[in-house]
Amino acid sequence: MSQPFEIDLHSEFLRADLFLAMGQPVEAARILEPVVEAEPANQAALEALARAYYGSAQLARAEGALARLVQLAPANGWARRALARTLERQSRHAEAVPHHRMADALGAQ
Repeated sequence: MSQPFEIDLHSEFLRADLFLAMGQPVEAARILEPVVEAEPANQAALEALARAYYGSAQLARAEGALARLVQLAPANGWARRALARTLERQSRHAEAVPHHRMADALGAQ
């Protein structure tokens, strides 16, 4: 009888990070989706997934990942700024304003 396949989440995260660094966000997202599914509160994986979605212009998915990240870590200035920029890329400027303000207050770049 074979053992069920279990992914090494840390190795997969590192592999996805490598794909992001190589400018291949679609592949990074494909790898990160099961990581985030297995650990939905893992902020590092969620941030990487949001970066991958944003980098591949999957803006609705990026917005969802960033909204979850902001919910988990409301004081994450990077997530606030990234969510604002994602909303702006979808021509939702008014919705982006409060996130920009919060990012400014948190000292995010």
